[in-house]
Amino acid sequence: MTMVFPKSGYSFDARRRRVCFWGYGSGIEVQFFVEENALKRLCPEMIDTEVGFLQAFEHAHNKIIEVAEKVYVYDTSNDSSYILEAKDF
Repeated sequence: MTMVFPKSGYSFDARRRRVCFWGYGSGIEVQFFVEENALKRLCPEMIDTEVGFLQAFEHAHNKIIEVAEKVYVYDTSNDSSYILEAKDF
C-alpha cells in the first residue's frame, strides 16, 4: 500500500526526545517516531534543542520517508506506531 507523508505533518516530542510524524494510506493514519540517535546518525551536527531536532528531520526528510515506507506493513487489525532508530538507517 502506498503511504502519503505530509511534509508539514511532524512535531517534536520533548519528553521522549524524538520527532513524531504521520503517514496516511487508505484513510488510515499511521504514526512514526524518529529517535534522537537516528537523527544524530543522519545529521551528526544536529543541535540538541527542539529546533535542532526539527532541522535534522527536515534535512533528512527524504531518507526518513524512504525508511518509513520500508518498515510500514499494512495491517487493518493493528493500529501500532513505528519507531525508527539509528539501526534502521
